[in-house]
Amino acid sequence: MNATELRDKTPDELRKELEVLKKEQFNLRFQKATGQAESTSRMKAARRDAARVLTILNEKAAAAAAE
Repeated sequence: MNATELRDKTPDELRKELEVLKKEQFNLRFQKATGQAESTSRMKAARRDAARVLTILNEKAAAAAAE
């Protein structure tokens, strides 16, 4: 997922995407704790994707406040 795709989405869609990513992070943490984690690199990717979504949400909020 890249930032240009995220910028095309509405804030509601971004919040939904963030919710999905947070759930994925939660599940990955449980898998790691129980020793069932197959792809530990996905944890880093999910964390970065969530941060990317939050950044775009903040940019959109700042742009709306500036108008």
